[in-house]
Amino acid sequence: MLTLFHAPHSRSSRIIGLIHEMGIANKVDIRIVTIPRQDGSGGRDPANPHPEGKVPALLHDGTLITETAAIILYLTALFPESGMAPAPGTAARGEYLSWLFWYGSVMEPVMVFNAAGLEHPFLTATFRGVPELTARLATALANRPYLLGDSYSAADLLVHSPYAWFRDETPADPKISDWVDRCMARESRAITTAYDTQALAA
Repeated sequence: MLTLFHAPHSRSSRIIGLIHEMGIANKVDIRIVTIPRQDGSGGRDPANPHPEGKVPALLHDGTLITETAAIILYLTALFPESGMAPAPGTAARGEYLSWLFWYGSVMEPVMVFNAAGLEHPFLTATFRGVPELTARLATALANRPYLLGDSYSAADLLVHSPYAWFRDETPADPKISDWVDRCMARESRAITTAYDTQALAA
């Protein structure tokens, strides 16, 4: 049994999108939980097994998996036939894994620090900054429509997500903005948005 603990319009919305991209919606039980929101609303839900009360959290036969990239890696490995990730042992697999871990280890911290107006030499030395982040994406997308080539993958789903939330933060480089538009045009995004809107209303 797969159970996803999800809060509408949050980081776990990416996993809802992934589930639909993979065609496994009938294999995952989705439990709606509350989380503390930045505007002060919400709160920790005792039904949520995540150690910090965050989302997403995935339970699989009693085993808890947390953190978005880990859940993406877990699900795409569990259902390789979905085609959302390169197969182990292929060269593209290494690139795929690099994007998943770069997102959580570099991209999101850099964007959070930038949004909060935080600057410090330690942060720059460790994570670099927005110009380096933009340059890496522009280089990757210079001659191909998606991060891994001609096909959309779970890496695109994850890495484009902050720009989908904060369109004003999308770099002006057309290679990046066009890629974000392609990702946002996926049917899974419309399904996720409608699902989250309905879940909030309920």
